[in-house]
Amino acid sequence: MIMRLTHIGTIVSVLAAHAAAEPTYRIGVIAKSEGNPVFQAARVGAQDAAAELGKKLGIKVEILWRTPAEEDAQKQAGFIEQLVVSGVDGITISCSDASKVTHAIDKAVDGGVSVACFDSDAPQSKRFVYHGVDDIECGKAVMKELADAIGSSGGKIAILAGNQTAPNLQARVKGVKDELAKHPNIKLVDVYYHKETAHDAAAKVQEVQTANPDIVGWAMVGGWPLFSDALMSWTPGQVKIVSVDALEPQLKYVEKGIVQVLLAQKVYHWGYRSVELLIDKLHNKNNPASERDIATLDRVTKENVTEYGKNWDKWLGKK
Repeated sequence: MIMRLTHIGTIVSVLAAHAAAEPTYRIGVIAKSEGNPVFQAARVGAQDAAAELGKKLGIKVEILWRTPAEEDAQKQAGFIEQLVVSGVDGITISCSDASKVTHAIDKAVDGGVSVACFDSDAPQSKRFVYHGVDDIECGKAVMKELADAIGSSGGKIAILAGNQTAPNLQARVKGVKDELAKHPNIKLVDVYYHKETAHDAAAKVQEVQTANPDIVGWAMVGGWPLFSDALMSWTPGQVKIVSVDALEPQLKYVEKGIVQVLLAQKVYHWGYRSVELLIDKLHNKNNPASERDIATLDRVTKENVTEYGKNWDKWLGKK
């Protein structure tokens, strides 16, 4: 009995020593807003990457989700400071306002914490990498699709642009305008900013469309109004709509023909790829080949909307 207990004790000691030797990395993930499904998908992606990389590399990766209920760059800066104090190894953030978080990012990096950005960059900060779309090219792609949908008849369009201080959205608007300059038969009424909620965005679109019934197209650099059913009463095809993102609630607009094209960001991979880049730097001591890790867009239309929609079961942690 004594020998058996000694043997068991040895096994326990070996397992304890192995666990103690297992490298552990703590990574903070800061998105723009808690309720936005694109960031919920990013959170699942980060957690999946942590689990898969942990198993593959024999390490432990802990994800610390720190995100304001609604967009608030000051709160994001506060979360960065709190995470640094708590002893994280890395942070990845989607910046609501680069100017308000850059100092906190730089302070974190100076304190030995590796920082990445996803979705919305802080290019003047000391972050080591940005992962996401090229926002100017994204805006150009939206306008190209809208011009194709409108056709040679042309007409007036509007841009729906969300938060005026978000650097990624500013860049997308620039991209739309750059591409628009190539289409002289299409005229811009204006760029419309709004609080990034489905209700506020839909209200803005309806208000503008009522005041300007000759608008024939909307270039939406984010798909906020399509999270609600507010525009489902619109006559399919009467006003052409091309939007960034293709979340579950937005897909029905494509199915009905109210929206012609959705250009989907790989939102699950915002989280997955960010964690992958951080672990490669922290554990493998590898820096990315470029400080801009650019992702492509997925084109969602009536032809592929059903198949694309199946992704959301995984991205929202349903299976």
